[in-house]
Amino acid sequence: MRPLDEQETSVVFEKLFKFVGNNLKNLVENPSHEGPDSNPGRYCFRLHKNKIFYCSESLVKRATNFARPNIVSLGTCIGKYTHGGNFHLTVQALNLLAANAKHKVWLKPTSEMSFLYGNHVLKSALGRITENIAPGDGVVVFSMSDVPLGFGVAAKSTQDCRKLDPNGIVVLHQGDIGEYLRMEDEL
Repeated sequence: MRPLDEQETSVVFEKLFKFVGNNLKNLVENPSHEGPDSNPGRYCFRLHKNKIFYCSESLVKRATNFARPNIVSLGTCIGKYTHGGNFHLTVQALNLLAANAKHKVWLKPTSEMSFLYGNHVLKSALGRITENIAPGDGVVVFSMSDVPLGFGVAAKSTQDCRKLDPNGIVVLHQGDIGEYLRMEDEL
């Protein structure tokens, strides 16, 4: 388990910035009240076996007592590096993204299952959408009762969605909470 180097940090922050925008500052400067210290610590990002973890500094200090091969997970796994060197966010990052999301999409109750099976969000599935979404922006997908379901990339802007036919794709699927069941061996 080691801190991220400069290139890794920039790649992770660029991906997170795509979803949370200026709220990235909240993730980095979020005080941590874990551990025996009376003053709050900070959260940090650590790399372990090609996975990026978001955890408190006090937890990282306590984990140094264990050998690296014995550590399976530490904190919240927010993403992983592929063999090709690309960084992908995982579904475990959904709570962080949902709390700090810049762009949001709400699905109709009849379309939630389709999204949870890994399908893209269609125009006919939209319940609400935030303003000023541009194509390529990171979007967090919610149910109408504000339960975070997953995240993806906007295929169309908010303005284009209004004129789109009902079968047009609005959000390209990247991750959803259905992955906990579909890919439980890999998580």
